[in-house]
Formats: sequence, C-alpha cells, structure tokens
Amino acid sequence: MGFVKEVLPSVPKNFKTTQEIPVPKKIFSQIIGQEKSKEILMKAAKQRRNLLLIGSPGTGKSMLGKALSELLPEKEIPAVMSLPNERDENNPRITIVSVAEAEKYRQTFTDQRRLLNLLFTVLMVVSLIGVLFYAINTQQLLVGLIAGVVIIIMFKMLSSSTKDVKPNILERKKHELPFYDATGVHSGALLGDVKHDPFQSGGLGTPAHERVEFGLIHKSNKGVLFIDEVSTLPVEAQTALLTAMQEKKLSITGKNPMSGGSTVHTEPVPCDFVLVAAGNIHALEKLHPALRSRIIGYGYEIYMEDTIEDTAENRQKLSVFIAQEIVNDGKIPHFTNKAVDRFIQYNKMIAGEKGKLSAHFRALGGLVRSAGDIALFKNKLFTDELDVEEAIKKCYSVEDQISGKYCEKLKSYEAIEISGAKIGRVNGLAVIGSRETSSGVVLPILSVITKPHKKGQGKIIVTGNLQKIALESIQNIEANIKRFIGKNLSDYDLHIQFLYTYEGVEGDSASISVATAIFSALENIPIKQNIAMTGSLSIQGEVLPIGGVNAKISAAIEQGFNTIIIPLRNLGDVSLPKSKIANTKIIACKTLYDVLSHALSFKKEPSFLKNMKDAIRF
Repeated sequence: MGFVKEVLPSVPKNFKTTQEIPVPKKIFSQIIGQEKSKEILMKAAKQRRNLLLIGSPGTGKSMLGKALSELLPEKEIPAVMSLPNERDENNPRITIVSVAEAEKYRQTFTDQRRLLNLLFTVLMVVSLIGVLFYAINTQQLLVGLIAGVVIIIMFKMLSSSTKDVKPNILERKKHELPFYDATGVHSGALLGDVKHDPFQSGGLGTPAHERVEFGLIHKSNKGVLFIDEVSTLPVEAQTALLTAMQEKKLSITGKNPMSGGSTVHTEPVPCDFVLVAAGNIHALEKLHPALRSRIIGYGYEIYMEDTIEDTAENRQKLSVFIAQEIVNDGKIPHFTNKAVDRFIQYNKMIAGEKGKLSAHFRALGGLVRSAGDIALFKNKLFTDELDVEEAIKKCYSVEDQISGKYCEKLKSYEAIEISGAKIGRVNGLAVIGSRETSSGVVLPILSVITKPHKKGQGKIIVTGNLQKIALESIQNIEANIKRFIGKNLSDYDLHIQFLYTYEGVEGDSASISVATAIFSALENIPIKQNIAMTGSLSIQGEVLPIGGVNAKISAAIEQGFNTIIIPLRNLGDVSLPKSKIANTKIIACKTLYDVLSHALSFKKEPSFLKNMKDAIRF
C-alpha cells in the first residue's frame, strides 16, 4: 500500500478472548473502515498535502490526523527563538537554529546568569558586612539599617538588568514530528499572542521578546495541525490561517487591542504545517471559500464512510478494534468470543442497512467500555455476552432516554392503543436523534373528514409542528387519494393531527401512516390498532425505504405491538436479535395496496382497494 507497508494483525481462529488478539501499535493501522481515506492519507503524507475531512462525528477524523503525523517523512525539526531587537524593542527578532544550538544557547545563558548572580550575592554580602561593621563601631544603627536596605535593592536591580538577553525558545524534540489539535482554541492560542505587561515603565517591565507566545500554527511547524469543526473559527482567524498556509510563516502580535501586547509585532515566524481540517457536511457552507480552495488546490477532500461492508475481513477488524479499545483503556477486562459476536450483531443493527456494519467507532468504543465496566464491577475475569447485552440496555443515549420518557407519558395518558380497531387512527413510527444515537418512538396520528365552509373550497389541514419534508410528503398522499378513491377532495376538509409532537416532525417516513388514516376516514373503515407502521410513499403508490428501521421496530415491540409494517426494501436491513422479534409479525409491503389490505379491518375487500390493486404494478 503506497510507500508505507501496513501490517495488520491476524486474528486467531476460534479465539476464546480478545486477549489473544495482537493490537497494532501504529495509529494508522488502528483505523478501521476508512480504507479509501487511508490510501489518500499515504499520498498526502508523502507529498505533504492538506486534508479536509467531512463526515459524521466518531468516524475517525482525528485519528486520521494523528496517523498523518506518523507517516510524514522523518526530518530534524528546527527550533525557533524570539530575541530582543536593539533597534526596535517592539519588533522582536526571530532566529531559526537547530535544537542542539538552541539548547546550547539556553545553557550558556543559564551558566552566565548563575555566575553573575553568584558574583552579585558575594558583593552584596561583603557590602552588608562592611555596613554592619561600620554601624556597630559608630553606633549609628538606623543609618546602617537604611544603608543595608539600599544595598539590597541596588544589587537586586543590577541582577535583573541582564534579563533582556534571556532567550524565548519554542521547545522542540529533535526527531519527533509535532501533532497539535487546535479544535475550539481561541485566536491567540492558534495564531500566537503577546502577553500584557502591567509594568511597562520604570525599567521594571518584561522585555517584549519574552512576552511572545507562540501559536499552535508555529508549534506544528513541519508537522500536522488538526482543527475539527473548522468552520466555527472566526472569519479573521480563517483568513490568518489561509495567510499562514500560503506564506508558511506568520508574525505574532497581541490580539487584545486594549493590551500593551498589541503594539508588539514580531518578525515572521515559520509555520510550515500540514493542515487537517474536519467538520460535518454543513461545515462547508461556513468555511471560508479561499481556505477551502487552498486545501483543494494543495490537498484532498475526503468524505468519511458511515458504514462498511459486512465481510469476514471487516468482522475480524472489529475484533481487533475491541482488543485495542480494551488495551488503550487499560482498566477493563477482555471480551469473550461470544461477547464479540454480540457486539458485532449490535453494530450491524445500528448500521441499519443490509450487508453493512456501522463505522461510528467512537460510540462503539463507548459500548466496549460500558460492557467492560459492568463486568469489572461483577468481579469477572472477562466480559461476556450478557455484559454486552446489559450495556446495550442500560448505557443508552440521551435520545433513548427521551424516547423512553415520551412513550411512558403516552402510556400514562392512554394515548397508545394496541388492540381493537378505530376509524382514522393509526400508530406511526419515527426516530429522534442522529444516525449513530437514534431512538425509535411511536407516533399516534389521527384523521377526520369534515365539510368545508364553502362548497368546492376544501383543504388539507395538518397540525403537529410538521417541518418542510414532512409537509411535502402530504402532497404525495393527496395524489394517491385523488387517483384511487375518485372523490373530489375540494368537497372535503381533511384534518390530520400528529399527537404529542412538541419538538416537531421532519422526514417522510410517516407517509404510509398518514395515507392509511386518511383512507380510513374517507371510506369509514377501521384500522387495526395492534399494527404499527413506517414507510415513505411515492405519488404512484409505491412504498419507499426509510432510515432507522431497527430503532423503529424496537420501539414498537417495547410498546406491545405484535404486528409491524415496513417497506419491502428495508426487510434486509432488519438485524435485531431473533429473540427480540420472535413474537412479532413483520410485514414487508411493496405498495400502498399491500399496506391498506393488511392495516384496514374489513370483511369484504372495498372496491377502491380492488381498483388500487389493478392500478399499482411494480
């Protein structure tokens, strides 16, 4: 692979615990699921190219940045010294020397200062003894005391007068390429700053060159500067960062205009770093166009993978991931083989796609540590599958906790019904939270048909704080109603209510639920309340796939529903444990006809369903 040969550890066949699995030492080899990114990373390291990593949190962006510093060609890193400028004290000189020369300069200064202090101390003691002897002989003790204080102050001032030659050195290790994470730092820490000096007059102040604070862009010279959520940097900081990347050097000045440091302006300081900027897809909107252009022109943009293929090789890599998380943590017991299997099964479930595994390894690492903590507090030698199961149930996300409270509230108000049949009432399913931490909720939906105030001016009235996509999906449903029922909708007011949706509803996965409620209300046919459903709907009556199918099914099962309708195309995405869905009937539907024929309660098939069956063919 490129100019770096990656040696991956082999997982022993039929291992008993992850203790038997060797853990790679290099960060580059610890990165899982981002093979294309790693290939680009090696090119970027060889050519010293910048990177812009875009993707969801927890997919390995910061690890890629650290791995880049491992792959950069080794070279000696120079030291930087800030020295006084005799011509202009507010324009400190910047000198580039080797690490050895900087250390020699520091040692010479220390030795000279120590010798000078010793000389001043001896002279001060001799002077004090002379003054004391004189005061005793002349019996002028008060004069002797005053003279002694004056001598001490004089020697202290003489001793401090040598401070203007003290070097301000940017610390370096001879052959260690620097890696600095500048995520969330203020402009002074990133670009450098000059400290304020309250004693700027009378000879008591600190020289300007000593007050210079090197920024992370200077500390990462010849190394890697990593900035996550780069778009949150102020525009001024992004502009200065762009200048530093272009010129490979940037002067340091005080950032606070009310401080004395703002008058100090150093000579340009080297900052030849490789930038690894990161963020989510929305970060591109706020990223300075010139900064992004600089990265594209002298580097690569990478979109991080959310999922990886579910192959035997990748499952082995997951086993290695668990082992390395345990080793890196250093406080939890290793996993048994069955615990690893349960972990992989959970990974497959949160991926939510057929033949895929999740690449959100930060959250998965949290599960490893949670399960390990549970085993540790049970005084177990190893973490088994029961500990992993307990961690999945107990150590759930905030979204899961909110979902649980939401469903408890609905139960207490008897807002969820799981038996009988009702006209215009359906149990939809939704998710809250992001993809890696999403949790399912039951979404009761009601529909009522009334006559409009004026004939021929009927309309669809939707309540429940629906967002843009959810509102647009109602229009698709309207097209299906017009097509298959044959009624003039302008003669009716169609009321649709989403219950208890204070936080709003977004997305189109409730489309088949809303359509079912409306068809039920229009035709006066009850809906089976033991059924919960989810699915999008096209204007031609095709049931389209949705996200979060496993979270939605889990929520329905936990609320007591024994039948769940999902899109046919999502059937392969269902990866819940067999024990969890053993008593649940999952119906995969391809068309709106399939949904209505299963959800509506009737003895004889209505004529509009017969027409729909003949009209919808895919």
